[in-house]
Amino acid sequence: MSLITTLARLEAVREGRARPMATVRHRHVAGRPLVFVPLTTAGEAGAPLGALVGTERDAPRLLMVAQPRDRDLRSAFLAELAEAVLPYIESFADDVVAEQRKETDPETGKKVPVEVELCADAPQLLVPSGAGVEYVRLLGRSMRFRRTAEQDPETPYPAPPRVPLLGRWLTHFGERARVPGSSLLLPMTQLLGRHWATGQSNLEDQHLGALLAWIDPPAGTTGAEAAVRAELGRGPDGLLLCPPAGPSTDPVFDNKRLAPAVARYDRARADVLEAGPYHPSARDALAGAEHEIGALLTSQLRPTWDAVWHGVDLLRALPEGARVGERWKRDRWSYTAHRDRVRAGEPPQPKRDDAVTAARKLAARETAQAQLEAQEALDDPLVMAARRLAGEAFAGEVTEVVMEYSQAKVPRPRPLVTVRTDDGPHVAEGAKVHRALADGKAQSAEFVVHRLGALTVRLTGGMGRGKVPDPGSVPVPGDHVCWTLFEHAPRGGPELPDPEQTPWTHGGPPGTSEDGPDPVTAEDIL
Repeated sequence: MSLITTLARLEAVREGRARPMATVRHRHVAGRPLVFVPLTTAGEAGAPLGALVGTERDAPRLLMVAQPRDRDLRSAFLAELAEAVLPYIESFADDVVAEQRKETDPETGKKVPVEVELCADAPQLLVPSGAGVEYVRLLGRSMRFRRTAEQDPETPYPAPPRVPLLGRWLTHFGERARVPGSSLLLPMTQLLGRHWATGQSNLEDQHLGALLAWIDPPAGTTGAEAAVRAELGRGPDGLLLCPPAGPSTDPVFDNKRLAPAVARYDRARADVLEAGPYHPSARDALAGAEHEIGALLTSQLRPTWDAVWHGVDLLRALPEGARVGERWKRDRWSYTAHRDRVRAGEPPQPKRDDAVTAARKLAARETAQAQLEAQEALDDPLVMAARRLAGEAFAGEVTEVVMEYSQAKVPRPRPLVTVRTDDGPHVAEGAKVHRALADGKAQSAEFVVHRLGALTVRLTGGMGRGKVPDPGSVPVPGDHVCWTLFEHAPRGGPELPDPEQTPWTHGGPPGTSEDGPDPVTAEDIL
């Protein structure tokens, strides 16, 4: 935890309200996101109980499993989920724009520009908390290996036609959520916690109701009081006023309300089986039992549904960071690439990556993390202040500029810039420092000397190719500049070999396509 974060949390405790940790929004929030609020049973890990899903805050779609132990009802739930989610995901697939990319020519081995399709926009899924992201990943794993009756007529429990496809998409969203800065699948608690600091712990911030209570407490109450009410407050019926639904349930609700309702549903279904499906009283009793369970699940899901949309409103009130669009474009590339893989008929993602693929994913995530930290600091002076306090940047007023030149055959400008500052960067003589120019490009320099209240750097780039620096590339006395010790566009490490060239020390090349997909195990099916 940085010093800025610690100070913000202390101020939140003193003032009774969350303190801002950012002046801009550092994640993309779509104009029409899909909100998914799942609910699972307490007795079986990952077993679906119900969900609210949709893109309209006033018209959520309720999906439920009246008897979670019934395999057919759970399969029907997944089929309904596919009907609700896939049309939204696929609605972005055909609206494309032309983009120029450099790809390797197989004949010459050189990078050549080619024109490719890029989806103009991409879907975005919002869940209440980090546990919701894990549940989406679990759903994807349990669904993408299922076989439909069309694929395998002899499969004992065929999946509905669209369920495996949804599993592939949810797996992609779950994998993309592990990439720092990605916005395809976002937990609302993480989004809000990035932009506000509360007076409670990070673990307590995982309760969406308590987190919102600190950020936007009701009139006349403090954030601490509102958070306690959100976590522990119960109504006259003994149920929580703000159910967790993320995706666990309240044990009191399970024991006092849900279990008796499910028992009545079981009895009504048994009566229908005994009396026949056309017996009016038995059929009405079963419909009444289903309606009761649906009303109970709605009472547990709707507060969290409203809380997610409240968080969306708070985030949209912040201006978007300058480099958020760049990261969202990478999400669009990711969505477009997976769309192409699905349309090409490629098999689903394997249960375990081979050594090279796993190494590439890890390297990409490390690079994305470094890029995200750099871009957030460049977009937000409040984030940059934390980097300055940590000794990773310094800012101040230019007091002197001395023009010098290199000793090469063709002399190049190497001006010395002295900055008056109170910051204390952890930098040694000759270390590289960087600053952002007005056109968005980065200028490099070498640290020369640190005197009392002033630092001197020698510019080494960003001044053009001539003997005279380009206009505006060299600061003048009186300018306020900010130099960072970290690169503004960090790059990844060395190239990794192709999967077919995996050394034996790492398991050797992956199996050929004739080996077929990984076998389905019990943990792959909910």
